[in-house]
Amino acid sequence: MVQPAIEQKPGPRIDVPEVATAAQVRSYADNGYLVMPDLITAAELDELRADLARLTRGHYPVANLPTVAPDASDDEALQQVLCIHQPHFFSPVLHAFVRHRRICGVLAQIVAAHVPGWDGSVKCMQSMFFVKPPSFQGQAWHQDEIYIPTRDRSLTGAWIAIDEATCANGCMWALPGSHRTGYLYPQRQHDRPDEFDVASESFGFDETGEVAIKAKPGSVVFFNGYLLHRSRRNRGHAYRRALVNHYMNAWSLLPWHLREDETPSRADRRAIVPVAGVDPYAWKGVEPGPDTATVRLCQAAERLGAKQSQ
Repeated sequence: MVQPAIEQKPGPRIDVPEVATAAQVRSYADNGYLVMPDLITAAELDELRADLARLTRGHYPVANLPTVAPDASDDEALQQVLCIHQPHFFSPVLHAFVRHRRICGVLAQIVAAHVPGWDGSVKCMQSMFFVKPPSFQGQAWHQDEIYIPTRDRSLTGAWIAIDEATCANGCMWALPGSHRTGYLYPQRQHDRPDEFDVASESFGFDETGEVAIKAKPGSVVFFNGYLLHRSRRNRGHAYRRALVNHYMNAWSLLPWHLREDETPSRADRRAIVPVAGVDPYAWKGVEPGPDTATVRLCQAAERLGAKQSQ
């Protein structure tokens, strides 16, 4: 029996404010990143800090979240964690921040401004809560689109500074304009384990033009998925906490984690959150997110203590 055709209706429109100026949109297109100060209020930052404490104390009923003794301080809970992946799937606070209207307003102006006829539609597919305690390594040169592919070069990170990001505590560094060619550089293992974590590094380019992207608490750093960027070890005494969400043009398919018999041209993962404009593929439905937490634990403090005891 021939199955009836599915009516391919888009989802309801999500209206967001226009936040960035024309000059800021142009700066993002030219440089591949944009720092927007004061998008997050002081009260919202307090809410994020409180939710991070809940996450690192195993508050949410999700497998694999870390646990600490009831009498342990929030600082002791933070010290064990580098990053919690996809927390917006089980934290209502972080799910709300994925849809933050001012952040999404900027995204609706920049994510696919390079695509003719783009209507400002945006979806989110990833969140990461970074703690980056003192002495923990950064990440070597890389481009985010290596890990999260889009069909139209629209991947965009929104990096919310919860603490001040400085050169001392491991702020982001980037090569302005390195996104323009749409080339993904090859990767290799690096030989600086005290400076960078175990992830591979991109190579084959001139890095002399890198700039530090410092950010005050409440600022949001937007950066393109092809932008070459890295961060160094936290040499300070304060945490460098950040919530990093990744977004893309809602019209682009998301060929992430290919399944059997799939090709990149047809694959489309649907564990997404529409945040601006329409979801043109709402008729496909939405896939559930993970039911267990993926947590990268912080081992730097243990290594540092071992070195100091020798």
